[in-house]
Amino acid sequence: MTAGTDLVVFAAYLVAVIALGLSLAKRSGTARGFMVAGGALPGWAVGMSIFGTFLSSNTFIGVPGQAFGGNWNAFVFSLSLPVAAFLAARWWIPFYRRHHLEARFGRWARTYAVACYLLTQFARVGSILFGVALAMNALTGWPVAWIILSTGVVVTIYTLIGGIEAVIWTDVIQSVVLTVGALFVVGLLIVDAPGGLGGLVEAANSAESSFAFDFTTSTFWVVLIYGLFINFNNFGIDQSYVQRYHAANSDRAASRSVWLAAGLYLPVSAVFFFIGTGLFVVFQGQPEVAGVAADQAFPHYISTRLPAGAAGLLIAALFAAAMSSIDTSLNSSATVFLSDLYRTYIRPEPDPDGVEAEDLRVLRRATVGVGVLGTSAALLMIGAGSLLDVWWTWSGVFAGGLLGLFALDRLAPRAGRAAAQLGVAVGVLVIVWMTASPRLDGGLAMLRNPLHSYMVTVIGTLTIFGVGLLVSRWRRLRGAAIV
Repeated sequence: MTAGTDLVVFAAYLVAVIALGLSLAKRSGTARGFMVAGGALPGWAVGMSIFGTFLSSNTFIGVPGQAFGGNWNAFVFSLSLPVAAFLAARWWIPFYRRHHLEARFGRWARTYAVACYLLTQFARVGSILFGVALAMNALTGWPVAWIILSTGVVVTIYTLIGGIEAVIWTDVIQSVVLTVGALFVVGLLIVDAPGGLGGLVEAANSAESSFAFDFTTSTFWVVLIYGLFINFNNFGIDQSYVQRYHAANSDRAASRSVWLAAGLYLPVSAVFFFIGTGLFVVFQGQPEVAGVAADQAFPHYISTRLPAGAAGLLIAALFAAAMSSIDTSLNSSATVFLSDLYRTYIRPEPDPDGVEAEDLRVLRRATVGVGVLGTSAALLMIGAGSLLDVWWTWSGVFAGGLLGLFALDRLAPRAGRAAAQLGVAVGVLVIVWMTASPRLDGGLAMLRNPLHSYMVTVIGTLTIFGVGLLVSRWRRLRGAAIV
C-alpha cells in the first residue's frame, strides 16, 4: 500500500462529495430552503441522514475503541434506540412539528432550551472533529491540532454554501460507503485473526459486560438508562433531528425516517463493536502496536492493513460523513439562533422588503460562529480519554437540563410557568453539582457525586420533572391559579 495512492483517493472522493453538495446549493438560496429544503424530501433519505449522524466519527472511532478495551456495555446504548424511536414517532414528532415551549411556559423556557441545545452542538461538533483528526492522523501523520483546524474551516465554508438538502443527500452516500467499508474490514479481520471467525466470536462472547446494579460505573443498567434518556432527547427534542423531520414531505415520512435510522444503526453498531474485539485479537502478540491507544486502534488498522486506495476511500468517507454531520449541527444551530434569538430579542420586527436577505445573512454569520466554537471544543479534547466517553458525558450534561423541561410540558398538563421555573432552577443546580463535585478533595470530598457521569442526564431530567410536578400539585392544593 502506498500513502500517495490513499491520499489521491481521499482527495478525489472528497472533491466529488463537495461537488455534489455545491450542486444542491442553488436550492438553498432562500432561508426556508437553507433550513428545511422546502419540506419536500422523502422519508427514506431523511432516515439515512439520521443514521449517518449516528454513524459519525463518534461511532466509527469511539465504538471500536470501547470494544478494543474489552467492554461491550456501550452496545446497550444501541438497544435503547428502538424504544426511543417508537416513542418519538408516536408521540413527539407530530407534536413538535407544530408546537413550541414558549406557548406553554413563556419566552424564558424557549431561550433556556436554545442555550442547552447550542451547548450540546458545540460539544458534538468538537467530538466529531476530534474523531476525524484521530483517523486522519493515522493515515497521514499530520498533527491532530492542524487537522482539527483545517477541517473546521473547510466544513464551515461548505455549510455556508450548501443547505440542509445537501447535508441529507451527502449523508445518504456516506452512510452506504462507511457501512460497506466496515463490513469489508470485518472480512479482513476474520482472515487475520487466529482461529478465524470462530476465534473472533469466542473473544466477543468473553468481552466484559457487567449486569450489577452499580450506578457508579458504566454497567449494563447505567448505559441502558442513559441510552433511553439521551436517545429520547435525540429523536424527540434535538433540533438537528427535528429540523430534518421538517424537511420530510409529511408527518408519516418523518416518523418512518426515525424507524429506518434506528433499524439500521442497531446491527451496524454491533459490527463496529465486533471490529473492536477483532482488533484486540489481531493485535495481540504484535509488539509494534503494543502502545496504540484504544481510539487509535481502528485508524491504525485501516492505514496499515487495507489495500492501496481502500484506506483512503474509507477515511475519505469518514471525513465526508463528519462534514455532513457537522454541517447538520452548524445548519440547525444557525436556524435556532435566527428563529429563537435573533428574531426574538435582536430584531423581532424586520423590514418586510429585506427580510429574506437579512435572514440568510444572519444564518451564515451564525454558522461561522458555531463553527469557531465547535472547532475550539475539539482542540480542548486533545489528550482526553475515550472519545465515546467524552461525547456521552458532555451531551448528557447539556441534554439533562433540557429533556426534563420537555417531559414536564408533555406529561404534566397542569404544570404552570412557576413550576417549570423552579424545576429548572433546582435541576440545573443538581447537574452542576453532579458534574463539578468529583473534582472536590480534602474536607469537601464527602460532597462528591458518587454516581457515574452517564447518570447526570438521568438525574437532571428526573429532578426538573419531579420538582416541577410537585410544585404544580402543591399550588393546586393551595388553591393557586395555574399560570
